[in-house]
Amino acid sequence: MEPMLASTWIRVLGLAAGAAGLWVARTQQPPQELTVTKVADDLHVIVGSGGNVGVYVTDEGVVLVDDKFEQNYQQILDKVKGITAAPVRYVLNTHLHGDHSGGNARFLAAGVEVVAHENAQQLMEEKKMPGAPRLAFHDRLTVKLGGKVVTANHFGRGHTRTDAVMHFPARRVIHTGDLFVAGAPFIDYSSGGSGVAWTRTLDRALELDFDTVIPGHGPVMKRADLLAWKQSFETLKMQLSDLRREGKNADAAKGAVKLESLAGWGPGRMWDRTFPGLWEELGKN
Repeated sequence: MEPMLASTWIRVLGLAAGAAGLWVARTQQPPQELTVTKVADDLHVIVGSGGNVGVYVTDEGVVLVDDKFEQNYQQILDKVKGITAAPVRYVLNTHLHGDHSGGNARFLAAGVEVVAHENAQQLMEEKKMPGAPRLAFHDRLTVKLGGKVVTANHFGRGHTRTDAVMHFPARRVIHTGDLFVAGAPFIDYSSGGSGVAWTRTLDRALELDFDTVIPGHGPVMKRADLLAWKQSFETLKMQLSDLRREGKNADAAKGAVKLESLAGWGPGRMWDRTFPGLWEELGKN
């Protein structure tokens, strides 16, 4: 049986100069050792280096969700071969960032079909990023392979405007990409991200039927973890909005926000990069 790809409609280097420099620095480092976490007999996660890679095994081939950096390409193939002899047939990108889509060009050259949301395709082409997908979708896409199904769903803006949530209905599992991570959120405003829209996007993702969550970074988690993380995000936005109403300026608000009250979040590079845009966005809403 030929694999069927159905849709209801047909790296990041563009964050900022500092983010681009960080990306280049990471790609020039030796590849980190990758490990494999088993979620189910036919579903695994490759962890380490870039974003988490989902590996869904069917009788007719493998569907990957994301592919880390270009330098991790062979490592990913080696880990897949340790799980199954089946070839990789599809790569589904959760978003455009290079720690999730950096292997695209290598997979495309090997004859693997790469798919992403149409916004990711557009931005990757505009930014002249390697490995822009040939296939893209608007709201929802279904991949059927070997009698199994994966759906890719675009629910709105959040981490970027390119985010897709992958759903493995038979396993009651989703892969969120960086719409959910272990730690504080990073909002990439240069790629259309939105802190205001983010939690509404997660509300739509929570309508899917799932128990287990593969985040963009961090260990495999449960639905309750995603709910707690979303609530922390809501709490953060309420704290900042209250500080705005009190007349605090950006510097005072950043120092006053109670990150320790959130789901394991704390100050750091991602928060430093996210705060200015979120503060400005909240002032417009």
